[in-house]
Amino acid sequence: MGGKHKLPMESLTRIVERVGCRNVSTYIQSGNVLFSASPTLAKRAPRLIQAAILQQLGIEVPVVMRSAAELEQVLRNNPFLGKTRETHCLHVAFLATTPTRTQITALDKQSCAPDQFIVVGDTIFLSLQNGVAKTKLTNKYFDAKFTTTTTVRNWNTVQKLAELATTTAE
Repeated sequence: MGGKHKLPMESLTRIVERVGCRNVSTYIQSGNVLFSASPTLAKRAPRLIQAAILQQLGIEVPVVMRSAAELEQVLRNNPFLGKTRETHCLHVAFLATTPTRTQITALDKQSCAPDQFIVVGDTIFLSLQNGVAKTKLTNKYFDAKFTTTTTVRNWNTVQKLAELATTTAE
């Protein structure tokens, strides 16, 4: 969640527990929540959590979720790994929905140089050579182009979330 929606992680933890999730924990103050849930609950969790935040705190925020297995797949499939020694420029954008082929091909990859991106399903792998603060490849850009919700995490955070998610899932 961005700067205009301040939500203490303790409050978020309680909300996620109230919708029925177990083993709830958070990672850094940016809306990263890890939890266990039955397959049925996991399918409904984003919608339930979003509704509970709105009802209990009056804040409307999107919820984008990935399973431990999906995070592991992101770690294995980053096409920019091996092409750069500097992982600080690597980021991952997680999309709430999968864009169409037409939406993807309509993106102008040249206009964001030297930054690069590769869309794989509902994930965008980013190589932001000048840093996240200077890129044109923002949440707002992808949200508008794909008519979805995007949340971006740096590579170190994705690695840590995958590690923690694997532990939570056990």
